[in-house]
Amino acid sequence: MTISTTPRHFIATDALGEAIVGFRSRDERSRSFNLLRTQIVRLMGNGVRVIGITSATPKVGKTFVACNLAASLARLPEMQTVLMDLDLRRGSVAERYNIPVQTGLTEYLAGRTDDLADLAWGVEGQQLTIYPCAVRRVMSSELLASARFQELIVAARALPGQAVVLLDLPPVFANDDAMIVGELIDGYILVVEDGVTTAKQVRDSMRLMKSVTCFGTVLNNYVRGFAGGDYGYGYGKSSGYADYYN
Repeated sequence: MTISTTPRHFIATDALGEAIVGFRSRDERSRSFNLLRTQIVRLMGNGVRVIGITSATPKVGKTFVACNLAASLARLPEMQTVLMDLDLRRGSVAERYNIPVQTGLTEYLAGRTDDLADLAWGVEGQQLTIYPCAVRRVMSSELLASARFQELIVAARALPGQAVVLLDLPPVFANDDAMIVGELIDGYILVVEDGVTTAKQVRDSMRLMKSVTCFGTVLNNYVRGFAGGDYGYGYGKSSGYADYYN
């Protein structure tokens, strides 16, 4: 198994949604992601290659952070950035990047396609490879616990040169997917939303992920006393789980 960093399909930069600000170096909203990017590069100097991005609850901006961090990293010379959507039942990376995905990582992990390279998408002029997923009602935990997924992570670690792989994971409380993936990766970033995510939710998430290295937390939608302004794009204030996969 080989992960391709030469996408077969591309989307135009002008087709990206307004929420993808990480490519825009002159946009002040990209500043936060550039700061986070620098910390990721430092981790890579210690051998870190595969990083999960998760949250305690839905709708606090984890995919927003994952997509924009990937975009910011892709602007670095000599850097190969790969973004994989592993929120198999409610993934939205394709929606954020305006990718018309029909077949994605869910089908690959389920063995319905063997051509991983054909699932790769890129953004014109950027060093970013995206492996999206189409929203499906599947047994996601079983797919992520499979030998096929373990081989995928091995392939991610084997990417040549300076490369980083970001995994957009489901929320920790949604099911056990994040914990399953966590055992195979270098560590994770926890996204919290100002005024929404509680201290107890953060503590409980870190307790559930206690065997996995937490590289830190990202405070999303924080506007008080920061020049970057409001970059949360109205993800909503729901913290319920029953409707997460509806």
